[in-house]
Amino acid sequence: MMGGSGIMWITVTGVLVAFAGGIMVWFCIPFSPVKRRFRKDISMLLSENQGLTENGIFTEEDFSHLPAAIRRYVEHCGYIGTPKMSCLKMKYHDVEFWQTRNGPVLSIDYLQYNFVKKPCRMALIDSSLFGIPFEGYDYYHNERGGMKGVIAKAVTLFDQKGPKMDQACLVTFLAESLFAPSVLLQDYITLEDAGDFEVRAVIRRGGQMAGGIFTFNEKYEMISFTTNDRAVTQKDGSMEYIPWSAVCSDYRLSENGIRQPSKFQAVWKYSDGDFVYFDGKISEISFI
Repeated sequence: MMGGSGIMWITVTGVLVAFAGGIMVWFCIPFSPVKRRFRKDISMLLSENQGLTENGIFTEEDFSHLPAAIRRYVEHCGYIGTPKMSCLKMKYHDVEFWQTRNGPVLSIDYLQYNFVKKPCRMALIDSSLFGIPFEGYDYYHNERGGMKGVIAKAVTLFDQKGPKMDQACLVTFLAESLFAPSVLLQDYITLEDAGDFEVRAVIRRGGQMAGGIFTFNEKYEMISFTTNDRAVTQKDGSMEYIPWSAVCSDYRLSENGIRQPSKFQAVWKYSDGDFVYFDGKISEISFI
């Protein structure tokens, strides 16, 4: 006959096994509070932005007041004669992503929506750490920006926000503005020549301001955007301004007849060398 201690051991073991099994089921089911919130936010924004952008197609006259490099970019990439957009959708798969310079590399999927009429950028990170789901939500909405990371679908690892994050997320929206040329026609952006292959850009929204330089190659494909207005979070939680670049390459003709980059990198330009923390291939660029 089994003693009381043996019965207790079996009971505890059973509880632990059931608990571990429940956790594994929770990890494996498709439901996710972060993803649910992201889908809800995107659905609301798509509804709110429907019809806000001017209808019609892009013409050369639309861009006639902008710097020559911008005009040549939209012509070379084939936007003239295509419909104007109210929203940009971009997808990445298997991006190599580092949170810190010496930290482990994560393989992430990245889905984002950029809305035109009012600067708005919403992005979902989907990955895992040692088999445990890791999800992130980057956002700039209603003049507020932030970045939240959640592990195991329920535990918040970080939730960064504040004035410096507002500016960082706003300038990220600016860096991607050439992917959706309707953005270039909005009054919150100012563009001016900075050289034969460079354009200085400034974005203003709700008392915030950020700027940087777009650089083009000889084909007038945009190859980089560099800014000093994006802060990086240090290990102690403080934020430091470091030059930051978005680098584009490998332009290809898409199904809609537009030349679009297929590779994208985000780079912190430290004094002792560049740190490429986001290195991915764009699997989809589409417009709404």
